Amino acid sequence: MADGISFIQDLTVILLVAGAVGWACRRAGLSVVVGYLLAGMVVGPHTPPFSLVLDIRAVETLAQLGVVFLMFSIGLKLSLRKLRRLGFTLLAAVFIGAALVFSLTRMSGTLVGWTAYESLFLGAMLVVSSSAIVSKVLQEAGDTHERSGQLAMGVTVLEDVVAVVTLTLLNSIVTMGGGKRAAVSETLGIFSAFVVLAGILGLLLLPGLLRRMSKTAGEEVQTIGVAGILFGLALIAHKAGYSLALGAFLLGTIVAETPHRVQVERAFEGMRDIFTAVFFVAIGMQIQPAMLANVWLPILGVTVFAILIRTFAVTVGLSLIGKAVKDSIRAGLATTPIGEFSFIIVQLGVTAGLVSSDLYAIAVGVSLLTALLAPFLVRKSESIALKVLGVRPLWMEEWHNAYFVWLDRLKGRRRANLLWQLSRKRIIQIAVEMLFVSGILIFSESMREAVVRWLGKDWLFPNGPDFLFWTVLALIIVAPLVALWRNISALSLLYAQVTVQDSPNSSRLAPGVELVYKAVAGGGLIVWLSTLVPVGPNTGWLLGASLLIAVAAVYFLWRKLIFWHSQLEVELHGMIEGPRQQSVETAAPWVNPRREWKFEVSDCILPDLATVQNKSIGELELRSRFGLTVVGIERQGCLIALPGPQTRLFPRDKLLMIGPPGQMALGKAHLTEVSGELPASEFDDLRMEMLPVPVGSPATGRTLRELAPAQTHHVQIAGVRHGELRVLNPTGEERIDAGDELLVLGTPDQINGFKDWLEPDAKK
Repeated sequence: MADGISFIQDLTVILLVAGAVGWACRRAGLSVVVGYLLAGMVVGPHTPPFSLVLDIRAVETLAQLGVVFLMFSIGLKLSLRKLRRLGFTLLAAVFIGAALVFSLTRMSGTLVGWTAYESLFLGAMLVVSSSAIVSKVLQEAGDTHERSGQLAMGVTVLEDVVAVVTLTLLNSIVTMGGGKRAAVSETLGIFSAFVVLAGILGLLLLPGLLRRMSKTAGEEVQTIGVAGILFGLALIAHKAGYSLALGAFLLGTIVAETPHRVQVERAFEGMRDIFTAVFFVAIGMQIQPAMLANVWLPILGVTVFAILIRTFAVTVGLSLIGKAVKDSIRAGLATTPIGEFSFIIVQLGVTAGLVSSDLYAIAVGVSLLTALLAPFLVRKSESIALKVLGVRPLWMEEWHNAYFVWLDRLKGRRRANLLWQLSRKRIIQIAVEMLFVSGILIFSESMREAVVRWLGKDWLFPNGPDFLFWTVLALIIVAPLVALWRNISALSLLYAQVTVQDSPNSSRLAPGVELVYKAVAGGGLIVWLSTLVPVGPNTGWLLGASLLIAVAAVYFLWRKLIFWHSQLEVELHGMIEGPRQQSVETAAPWVNPRREWKFEVSDCILPDLATVQNKSIGELELRSRFGLTVVGIERQGCLIALPGPQTRLFPRDKLLMIGPPGQMALGKAHLTEVSGELPASEFDDLRMEMLPVPVGSPATGRTLRELAPAQTHHVQIAGVRHGELRVLNPTGEERIDAGDELLVLGTPDQINGFKDWLEPDAKK
C-alpha cells in the first residue's frame, strides 16, 4: 500500500512540475519537450534538495508506456497514402541525407577520439530531426505552406521511417550484446519481412474489426480494444527481437489507413500527452546538471556540427532528386532540431551499456540548443541560402544546371519506357508477396513453440499440435504463393515477347523463352523457400504431409484461390491508393510561385473555449478587420473547401487562411482567444415539462409558427395535447387553444421563462 502511495506521489510531482515548466517554455516560445527535459532534471535524484521523485524504476516503467504512445501517435500521422503522396524520390533523398549524416558523423567521431559505439549512436542520433519542433517552428514562422516548408515537413516525416530502420539495426546490435553483428542485408531483410507481414495482416483484419466495433460497441469499448491491440503488437515486436516502439509505430500507420483515424487519434490524445511527458521527464531525470557543465564543450561542438552536417546532407539529398538548391538549403536549415527519436536511440545505447551516460547529457544539450536556434535559422533561411548561392563557384553552378537538365531527360525517358510501366506494378507485388511469405516462415518456429506450449506436445494425438500447425501454415501461404507464381508467369510472358520481338521467328521462339524464364524463376523460388523453411529432427514427415495437403488444396481450389487473391489485392489496393483524404496541411503548394503578390498563408486551430465558436465567418469580419480570407476548414478529418460567409466555426476546427504579411498574427490571436466560460448549457441541463394553456393566455388561438417559441423563448414544443388527442412533433400549422397542454423541452430557466409568458395571471 505504501509503495502505491509513493508511486502516486511521484507521478503527482512529475506531472505538476512538467506542466509548470512546459507552460513556461511554451510562453517563452520554446517546445514543451524542452520544458519536460528541464523538469526531469529538477525533480531527478541528481539535483538536491529538489530530488522529489523516490521510485525511479516505476517512472522508467511509465516511460516505456510513453514510448509506445509517442510512436503510435507518430505512426498515425504517417499513413501509406501520405508516403505515396510524398513520393519515392523524396524518400530516396531522405535516405541519401541520412546516409551522409551517419557516415560523416562516424568518421568525425573517430577523428576526435570517440569510441566506435559512441560514434555509432551519435550518428544515429543525428540522423533524425524532431518533427514536433520542426512543425511548430515552421508554423510560427508562417513557412508551413511555402515550397521550402513543404519540403522540410516531408523530410522530417520520412525521417521517422529512417529512424525506425536505424532503431531496428541498433536493436539487433544491442540484442547481441554488442558482439558479433548480423549482416545489414540480413537484418534489413528480416525486418522488412516482419513489417510486411504485420502490415498486410493489420490492413486485412483491423479495418473490419474497427468498423464492427464502431457499430456494435461504444467509443469507450473501442478505445480499450485499440489500446489492447496496441500493447499486443508492441509485445509481438519485442518477442520478435525488435523494440516496443516498432510495434506501436506499425499499428499507428495501419490505423492511419482506416476511416477511424481521427476518432482513435482524439481518443488517445490524453494518454499520449501524459505518458509522453513522463518519458521526456524520465530522460531528464537521468541527467546530472553538473554533467552538462562537464560536457559543455562537446555539446557546443556537436550542436554546430549537427547544424552544418544536417543542412549539408538534406541539401545534397534534395538537390539530387531535382529540387531547387535554394529551397533545399532552406529545408535543410529548418530540419536541424533533434528530439523524440534521438532520445529513444540514445536510451537504447545507455541502457545496453554500450555508451556512457554522458551521451544522454550531450543529446539533451544539443536538443535544447537546436530547438533554441531553429526559429532564428528558419527566419534567416532565405538570406543564408542566397549568401551560400552567392559564393558558389561558377563551375558548380554550371554543374548543377547540367545535372538538372540531365535529370529532366531521365524522368522523361523513364515515363516513355513502356516495358517498365507495364512491369513495375507486378514487380512490386512480387516483392511484397515474397516478403509476406518470408515473414510467415521466418517467425513460424516461434509461433509453433507458442502453440505447443499452449496445447501441449501430444494434444489430440502424438505431435498433434505440430501437424496441425504446419498444415494450417501451408494452407495460409498457398494463396500468396499462387499469386506470386501468377505474377511471375505474366512477367515471363511479357519479357519473352520483348526479347524475341525483333526476331523473324518470334512467334515460335516466344514460348520457349517464356519457359526458360519460368524455369529460372521456379528454381529461384525453390532455393528461396528451402532456405526459409525450418528444418528439425521431427519436422520432415510433418512438412511433407503439410505439403501434400497444400498441393491438394491448389489442385481443388485453384479458381477459389485466384478469386480470394484478387479480392484481397483489390481490398489492399483500395486502402493504400484509395481516394486521398483532403487536408489543410498540404492545401497550398501553389503559394511559392506567386511570391510577388506578397501574401502569407497559414493555419490555426480554434481552442475548445474559443470566443469565436458558433459564430459565422461573416460575423467575424476577418476580411475587413485583418484582410484575411478563410480558404479551407478541416473539421474532424474532413475538408470544407472555400467556405462561405454563413459557415459557422466550432472548437478544434483548423482554418487555412490567406492574407497580407503582418496581419496573419493579429488574426490568429483574435481567433484563438478563449472566453474561460463553459457553454451556455449541456444535455444534462435539458428538461421536459407539461405546461397547461390557461384562458387568456397570449398563445390562445395562435399557431406554433406564429408563436415561434424556439426564437422567442429558446424552447422546443415536442408535443401538443388537445383533450384526448396527442400530437407528437407538431408542425408549425398546429393551433393552440385554451385548455391544451404543451410538452416543452428546454433548460429550467428557459422553461420557467416560457411558463411565465404563457400564464401572465400567475405573476400577479
